[in-house]
Amino acid sequence: MPIVNCSLAADVKITHPDLVNIYGCTIGSQTQIGPFVEIQADTTIGARCKISSHSFVCSGVTLEDGVFVGHGVMFTNDMYPASTNPDGALKGAQDWECLETLVGRGASIGSNATILCGISIGAGALIGAGAVVTRDVPARAIVAGVPARVIGEVPAQSNGHSQTHQSQQPEDRT
Repeated sequence: MPIVNCSLAADVKITHPDLVNIYGCTIGSQTQIGPFVEIQADTTIGARCKISSHSFVCSGVTLEDGVFVGHGVMFTNDMYPASTNPDGALKGAQDWECLETLVGRGASIGSNATILCGISIGAGALIGAGAVVTRDVPARAIVAGVPARVIGEVPAQSNGHSQTHQSQQPEDRT
């Protein structure tokens, strides 16, 4: 699979360059990309991001610095996808609107989440594994479920980075 027409920082790490499909995008310094990832044209990936295997980042997506994307995360960019126009003709690039999605600095997206287009995920937010995100997510919010709903807030001291807190240890759960 190709890496074509991209603006890659010199220190981007692509673990298996022969197992990705990356084209027409910009990827920032120290970002790491796992195998079986597709990143389409007109996408911007910030510095120090991690994009795990089997994820799809489509046109119109911007990941700010320090974003984590878990395994199998899917982004969308068309609110009403279809293969043909009402007259039955195959749709072309001019026949749909690419809706942009912004993922704020330090946000984390759990494995197998689906992010619908035209939304913003706030800085430091945490998206639970398997969530389907259909609307904007506030900064530092924790969302989970289908559709995703706010279930908590990322602790202020975490600075958008994962931390283990004593209260989250299995022996403390009831």
